[in-house]
Amino acid sequence: MTIEPTVQSLIEPDAWWVSCEARTPQRGHLAWAYLPYLEVEPRTLVVEGRVDPTDHVRAKCRIEPLRIREPPRAPALPVAALPIYGSEVYLVQRAKRRPVLVLGIGGPEVPKNLRAGSPRWQTAPCLLVAPYFGVDATGARAGYPEAFVNRVRVCEYPQYVLDSLPVGGSTKRSMLRLDHVQPLGSHYNAYELTEHCLSAPALSVLDDWLVWMATGKIPADGTLATIRAVLMEDAAEIGSTSPE
Repeated sequence: MTIEPTVQSLIEPDAWWVSCEARTPQRGHLAWAYLPYLEVEPRTLVVEGRVDPTDHVRAKCRIEPLRIREPPRAPALPVAALPIYGSEVYLVQRAKRRPVLVLGIGGPEVPKNLRAGSPRWQTAPCLLVAPYFGVDATGARAGYPEAFVNRVRVCEYPQYVLDSLPVGGSTKRSMLRLDHVQPLGSHYNAYELTEHCLSAPALSVLDDWLVWMATGKIPADGTLATIRAVLMEDAAEIGSTSPE
């Protein structure tokens, strides 16, 4: 059986994921978190009003598509349990506990004297994470088409990174989505750290990948450019159409 080369296999054997004993999030840390599915069309919870005019707890609600040009109106009788301020709306999203990669730890805490009197959310620190999605199809997961996975394996797209995670699960391969980078609250209830982190060489490749994702250009003097050239040449028979 021929093992197809990947970015990870061309770094160094067993040098992509390493053990990490840190008890606080580190850049490159593998963690678990509930992250929302990013729907193509967002949905909103529309508060229609109180079930009873004197009841501030129960309310009639419905879920509908959120249209940027037609936001829902606030109910005539406000509901204390679901307050709506100004032009705010309630988003409705499904979420799933999945592996995430910590890309940034959010910067230093803002001193109390600089945030006195302001809501905590304005300066609450956040982690920056990207989610992993299972590649292989199961009874509960559609998976990704193998032809597409082969394109990702040879680094054809800046937003996808094919990987094999050092944690248990129902899939041997996972897809890191760099176009799903998002904030995650830094409270300990928001995530669960694993004992695995990217190695220094892996982080260097990831840095090149993030530049590629943000600018459309791979750093010419970086490791990713060299590895990608090798992989694209190796996979020429699959008809890759978008080399850098």
